[in-house]
Amino acid sequence: MQAFKNLDAVAVPIARPNVDTDQIVPARYLRKPRKLGFGDYLFRDLRLDKDGRERDFVLNKPAYRDAKILVAERNFGCGSSRESAVYALWDYGFRAVIAPSFGDIFFGNSFMNGLLLVVLPEADVAALIAAHEAKPGAHMQVDLAAQTVTGADGKTYRFDIDAYRKRCLLEGLDELAFTLSQRDAIAAFEQKHAAATPWM
Repeated sequence: MQAFKNLDAVAVPIARPNVDTDQIVPARYLRKPRKLGFGDYLFRDLRLDKDGRERDFVLNKPAYRDAKILVAERNFGCGSSRESAVYALWDYGFRAVIAPSFGDIFFGNSFMNGLLLVVLPEADVAALIAAHEAKPGAHMQVDLAAQTVTGADGKTYRFDIDAYRKRCLLEGLDELAFTLSQRDAIAAFEQKHAAATPWM
């Protein structure tokens, strides 16, 4: 998994609640092999019409095409369980998503794939969306170590994150790599346990 570094990038606002996983990546693309990439399918039906022509959608605006941070309204990633929704965001280039709340399964899938999700109060997210709508193409800074987000308005917002998830993102560890990093502690526990319970 790729380690999360301090992020200074264009932020794109998606000012709509309840963006579900079928909007993020339509179901007809779920059988595509992961190795081929899912970036082209991100928001496919919102970005393009049935003939492949661009719709009036925020990601089609030149100022937002290289965005790596997405700011959305509440309940982002709700709906059916599909890890490909995370793949699509990652393969398109996003490294962080900021919202007041997320779908539970999407939340877990994102961290397992290196995508940082930041939960901020609804009023703070609304302020960030407004600031980045007013300044298309403006950068946002996400400092995971300090747990802060700084928007186009210059205001800094602090967020909370589980210590385990923070460490894994900062060090680029997936669950297996994290477990392997604990080999010495696991071996010491097994030795101590075997000494304390020789009859086992």
